[in-house]
Formats: sequence, structure tokens, C-alpha cells
Amino acid sequence: MRSTIDIREDLLEEAMRLTKAKTKKEVVNLSLEELIRRKRIEELIAWIGSGDINLSREELDRMREDDLKQIESQYE
Repeated sequence: MRSTIDIREDLLEEAMRLTKAKTKKEVVNLSLEELIRRKRIEELIAWIGSGDINLSREELDRMREDDLKQIESQYE
């Protein structure tokens, strides 16, 4: 999807430097993915109570897979 947006150049340059993104599109997509990941973690924390949960998407997926395997093994 194409969009025209006004992004502060200093923020874009800093984000590209920190992420080593090669294109503006890449850094915008990475930034949106990270924002979504953090917001989902915030929702998870709110749902289960307070605590320091800093999970990557891969760690959370692995935990879900482990839980599913454990549940499935109960019915074998």
C-alpha cells in the first residue's frame, strides 16, 4: 500500500542507523512491527497482572507451542 506521510528526517535517520535498515520502507515496517509487539506485551501484562515480561515474538510463539504440545499430550 502506498502512502504519503511526513516523517521527521532526524527520527528516520536515527531509526535507520540503529536498525541497519537499508530503505525507508524497511525501517517504517520494522518500527510498526516493534510498536505492535510492545503494545501486545503491554496488553498481556495488563491481562495477567503486573510484572516485567520482555518476550520476543519468537519466545512467545515457542511458549504457545510448548503449551499446545502439553495439552495435546494429555489427550493421547
